[in-house]
Amino acid sequence: MSSGGGRGKPKGTKATGKYAERVGGGAPVYLSAVLEYLAVEVLELAGNAARDNKKNWIMPRHIQLAMCNDEELSKLLGAVTIAGGGMLPNIHQTLLPKKADGKGKAEIGSASQEF
Repeated sequence: MSSGGGRGKPKGTKATGKYAERVGGGAPVYLSAVLEYLAVEVLELAGNAARDNKKNWIMPRHIQLAMCNDEELSKLLGAVTIAGGGMLPNIHQTLLPKKADGKGKAEIGSASQEF
């Protein structure tokens, strides 16, 4: 078998997928800065949710509320399941009772006065 022109890799190479053999020196520093920023953002929003619920500790529920109420974190972590996080409180609009606005009563009163 020749190692030059056929399909596949020559026998002497490693099967590393599409990953780089080497990484630049600044990449781990940049990655750790991004992870630190995300952790600070999530913890800040979760702390605010805990304070709103009059709790001193951040619980999984507070992290869930923080993620779902923030537009960018919801996009990033929308498919993430947090154990003990629960669900966001949401009632579909069709299930809510219809609001009685003042128009209905005013129309009835004005119609009776016309006769």
